[in-house]
Amino acid sequence: MDKLLECQNLCKKIGKKEVLKNVSFSIKKGDILAFIGPNGSGKTTTIKLILGLQKITSGSVIINGYNVEKDYINAIKKVGNIVENPDSYMYLTGWQNLRLIANCYAKISDQDILEIVKYVGLENRINDKVSKYSLGMKQRLGIARALLNKPNILILDEPTNGLDPEGIKDLRELLQKLAKDGMGILISSHNLAELESFCNKVCIINGGQIIESSAVNEFKKNENRVIFKVSTTHNLNVKGAYEITENSFIINANNNDVAKVIRKLVRENIDIYEVKEDTLTLEEAFLKKTGGQKNA
Repeated sequence: MDKLLECQNLCKKIGKKEVLKNVSFSIKKGDILAFIGPNGSGKTTTIKLILGLQKITSGSVIINGYNVEKDYINAIKKVGNIVENPDSYMYLTGWQNLRLIANCYAKISDQDILEIVKYVGLENRINDKVSKYSLGMKQRLGIARALLNKPNILILDEPTNGLDPEGIKDLRELLQKLAKDGMGILISSHNLAELESFCNKVCIINGGQIIESSAVNEFKKNENRVIFKVSTTHNLNVKGAYEITENSFIINANNNDVAKVIRKLVRENIDIYEVKEDTLTLEEAFLKKTGGQKNA
């Protein structure tokens, strides 16, 4: 199956207010989708509709080929989720917490749990009480809980909240590992710098509408700006060149234009040290797309 999750023209009304308007996006195997938007843009509402926690006004959510409204049990069967810091019984051990949740599912053995514990890197502390865990360890335990039903889709809402740099690094590596093994991941977070380091797709929602959905690399391109680093710009004669310094200049160009400029520089005996597309950070691109509204 190509698409693990597909939202098709999702609309949500609360009273007379239209909270979501024709929201559409999809997630495939191995995707880590950054789902971002300003505060009040509709991120949490969309996640609730995907998980069946709110009624859809119109449109549909298809998970692993099943419609959430028409066949909820099969649709949600292979979905794991974590919302912010997952709650655990602090007076129980990590193992006892997992065993308690596992009892809600059919046929999850101790060996199954042990494999998940090893996968998230908690095997050395799984028999300690959760009250002794760091926040990062609690987050890994939360992911272990979300993996008990062997999902192929993971939905995370603000998973890095309160984590220190080491905890964020551990979480990033774990999510990359899950994606490499074929899982599709949707992650909503205000930490754009962190999302940029491991997400391959981005979806921006603003005012209840999707305003951009693309690969992260495409999203960050800065209007076909191309930076040339050269030996000299003395007597430079390149049409459209701007932001000229002693050893660099910028043009707005497609691939054919870049090739022409390179040939021109070579004919003029100007050494070319580097040619690269100018890219924005994820945060810069986000602010540009949303007119300066902060992600929250």
